[in-house]
Amino acid sequence: MTVSISERRQSILDILTEDRQVSVADLAKKLGVTVVTARADLGALEEEGFLVRTHGGAMPAYHPKILERIRKDKDSKSAIAKAAAAEIESGSTVMISAGTTAALIAKYLLGKRDIHIVTNNTLLLTYARTNPQLRVTVVGGEFRESEEGIIGPMALASLDQFHVAKAFIGIDGASVKQGFTAHFVETADLVRKMAEQADETVVISDSGKFGNPGFARILPFDGVDALVTDSSLTAEFKDELTKGNVRIITA
Repeated sequence: MTVSISERRQSILDILTEDRQVSVADLAKKLGVTVVTARADLGALEEEGFLVRTHGGAMPAYHPKILERIRKDKDSKSAIAKAAAAEIESGSTVMISAGTTAALIAKYLLGKRDIHIVTNNTLLLTYARTNPQLRVTVVGGEFRESEEGIIGPMALASLDQFHVAKAFIGIDGASVKQGFTAHFVETADLVRKMAEQADETVVISDSGKFGNPGFARILPFDGVDALVTDSSLTAEFKDELTKGNVRIITA
């Protein structure tokens, strides 16, 4: 059976997730391809930002959890990020929280001018550095590798300096009882603060996170203005969000 290039490169990322560093020779053997082919695949994945080349091999560019999230539901995340970016006008000031979908918003701002982003999302810089029309302010604090984000008291305090038109916040889960939630208290505190500093708060999340609440509460449903999600959000959650006057944007 012939394995496509995309499947093979997916396999490379799977191997690197389990083994943080692997040689080109070992990789070629595991994939059943030549060293030249394996090296070409590594070069392509490096250009896409998934890995870092080392002497004779490669290692993941991100924490395994981040790598897994980047690879999961790529088309859905891209659609949600693109729909969120459409809510940003030229000349806007925005905050964008940590998260793989949130990071993609910067990718879809090409063609818009003079946008100032305040963020704790280090993954976002991958896309922002290629757009000269974006001015990015990264808050200071503690870097959390598993989230590709800056957290902690310093990050929280630094947000007091800013006021923006819109905050785009990612979540880890949601439920009717708890509203929007995060896995960590520090994350919830930071995202909540972003919402406080914005005139309008927009949640970006795939529908799979609804019905699976995280540990720490961020905001109730009626504490945000809009939600950008996919078409699979259940009628129950649509009704609850509508009751909270949340505008639902379907990507």
